[in-house]
Order: sequence, then C-alpha cells, then structure tokens
Amino acid sequence: MLGQLFFFMKNIAFHTLGCKLNYAETAAIGKQFISDGYTVVGIDDPADVVVINSCSVTSQADRECRQLVRRALRHSPDAFVAVVGCYAQMQAEQLAEIQGVDLVVGTQQKHSLFRLIQERKKKTHADILVSCIEDLDHCESASSVGFEERTRAFLKIQDGCDYTCSYCTIPFARGKSRSIPVREILRQAREAVEKEYKEIVLTGVNVGDYGRNHDENLLMLLKQLVTIDGLQRIRISSVEPNLLTDELLDFWFDQDKLCHHWHIPLQSGSETILHRMRRRYGRDVYANRIERIVSHISDAGIGADVIVGFPGESDAFFDETYAFLEALPISYLHVFSYSERPDTSAAEFVQKVDQHVKSMRNARLHALSLRKRQAYYERFIGKTVPVLFEAHRPNGTTTGLTEEYIHVELKTNVSLSNQILPVILTEVHGDKCIGTLSKPFLSQTIRIAI
Repeated sequence: MLGQLFFFMKNIAFHTLGCKLNYAETAAIGKQFISDGYTVVGIDDPADVVVINSCSVTSQADRECRQLVRRALRHSPDAFVAVVGCYAQMQAEQLAEIQGVDLVVGTQQKHSLFRLIQERKKKTHADILVSCIEDLDHCESASSVGFEERTRAFLKIQDGCDYTCSYCTIPFARGKSRSIPVREILRQAREAVEKEYKEIVLTGVNVGDYGRNHDENLLMLLKQLVTIDGLQRIRISSVEPNLLTDELLDFWFDQDKLCHHWHIPLQSGSETILHRMRRRYGRDVYANRIERIVSHISDAGIGADVIVGFPGESDAFFDETYAFLEALPISYLHVFSYSERPDTSAAEFVQKVDQHVKSMRNARLHALSLRKRQAYYERFIGKTVPVLFEAHRPNGTTTGLTEEYIHVELKTNVSLSNQILPVILTEVHGDKCIGTLSKPFLSQTIRIAI
C-alpha cells in the first residue's frame, strides 16, 4: 500500500514555451520520468516536480516563464522547480534569483534532467548547470512519440543556427547548426507509425539547413521518409526562403505524403530592414518562392513570420511590408513586435520604434492576417477534404487539421481521434472551418457508435 501511495504522489507538471522544437524536447525529457512511474499533471495541479521548458525569442517569453514559475508554486508550493531551455541558457542567474526555483539547466544539460533531480529536494538557492554553447557539436535526439495521446508526432531533426540575424539570440542559446542522422530520423518515424501516428512534423531551428554537418540534406531525408509504409503525412515546421531550392520544391510538389503547407519566415517586406536584420534573401527571392509554390499547388497553405517595429522601421518601410504581404497569396501571418534581446547587434541600433507604434503596426498586420485567412478558408467551402482528427471535446465537437493547416471542427458524438476522414467544409467560423463528414463515412461512424 505504501508503495502504491508513493507511486501516485510522483506527479510531474511540464509546460513548454515557444516552438514545436521545444515541445519535442519536452516530450523526450518527459518520457524519462514517465518510465520511472511519474504521472504527468497540469501546471495548475498538485505536483512534486515542475519543469518549464523556456523560450527567449522575445521579452514576452521571458516574462511568461517567470509568471509560470510563480503560478506553479501557488498550486504546488513544495514542488521541485526546474527551468530548462533557451532562457535558462541565456539568463541563468536571473532565473535562479526567483524564489522557489531549485534548478536552472541550460541547453547542453537539459536532456539529463531526469538524472539531475533524482533527490527532488527543495533548495535554499537554485543550482545552475549551464555550460558554454560554442563548442557543442552533438545534436540530441527528441520526439514526442509516446509522450501524450496525440495524433501528430513531432520529430526534432536539427538544432542550432549558423545564421547571424541581428535581432536573434538563438545561436547564443542553442549553438551552431547540427543535425540528427537520417537513419535515426527514419527509426523515429517508423516508431511513430508503429504507435499509429498518422502525421509526423519535422522540427528544428533551421530545418532547411538540415544535415550539412554530416553530408546529408533535407531532400535526402524526405526521399527516405516518403517510402515508409503506413506513414500518411509529413509536415515541415518551417523553412527559410533561401533554402527552398527548386529541386526541393519539385520533389515536394510530387509527393502525396508531403503536406501542401509551407511556413516561410519573411520578417520584413522592406529591403532596407531585411538588410539591417541581416537576413539572407531579399523581397524578390521571397516572392519568387511563393509564386513558384502557388503555380504548382493553387490551394497551398502558406504562412509567414513578420516582425514589426525593428529599429529604423519608418512608416514608409512598414508600408512597404504591409503592401508586400497584402499582395502575396499567403494564408496567414504570425506577427511579432520587435523585442530587444541582450547581446544582439540590433540592441545597439538607434532609431528605436515607439511601443505604441509597434502595437499599432502589429494590430494592422494581425487584421490583415485575419482577412487573408478568411479569404483562404472560404475557397474551400463546399469542398471535401481529408481531415486528421485530434481532440474530442466534452461539448460534442471534434477538431482536426487538413494537410493545408486548416483547422476544422465538426459535431459528433463519436471520437474520431487519429483518423483521417473526408469532410465537407460548410462554413468559416472565426479561426476554423465547420464541416460535416461525407455521407458514406457518416453512415460508417453511426454504425461504429451503435
């Protein structure tokens, strides 16, 4: 009985900030604890251990990490609190000063977290385990397979970045670009299929740079992945426009397993600002990549990242960005207000943009994104599209994703989780499409329910 009680008290809460890569790494860490008998709970539930995988792309991510520590301790004041990841690598001392934090672990040590916190004893002062990132040449494997009941598996294929964008701290937080060998990614993909995942999502800091440190590349990886029996969808999280070669795109167009969804960072539509950001492409390269995609796949889902308020972004430069994006056949935007990051060259730039101006520009681009997404979704109304269903909610709705990254919701009294089924899209409702199962599958679903 005492042994059973101890087992049930080994609760651990995880919270991931930032990108899909962070989520894959959280999952890899979490599986070590689950194997030892821990039960994963929410951050607002009583927990013996709390792990926050941090992000440091923006100051907002920094603030959110600090808030999460305090929030977790309100619910679990005696929990052992570990903060890992990019913010921990960059600002370890700052995190260690937060009352209640017991361990701060940087990039190189985070995958050893299970071993590091076996004792789970609260500390008077937080321990810091952060080492120099410059000489890191190994890429730790990470995938979400088996961590949670999800239908899409996130596979880390690459880490770090050799680019020197003037606003970005990722090279300082994650080190140089390095990749996981093709053979290991194939093993993880086959494991995902064995566990009945229908889609894998390839993640990394600079996915398009995959394999350069061991004479492989993204195209080589994709050519192997599409041959895996039972793997139905492959989604790529993001690719820099200058790395979307014609050869890569031509292969992508011809493969049914590769989702017709591209997320291509832009950051600015002004040549002047792109130059100040030290991006490796200009407007013409970006526009050419978008045009090439839609000329082959007219209904392609295309997303873009954009930063507003970068130092020196005048009204005229912002207007260039707005007009450029408005004219492009993209589906949605991820908009960020520029956040000054320590140790970056952009932090030293003059001509700062007022916070109110940043907010106004952010709002304008957000509104543009809503209009573009609405128009894009409306093109699918009346069409039947395959949807991979994920969550079934208590209110009788089920949500899922098309390969173009359209969020779909339908009403059903049956869980359709982890099935790809044809759905007729009937209307646009906010950030999603409402749909109904096509009649043959609707009848089949009813029979299953009975």
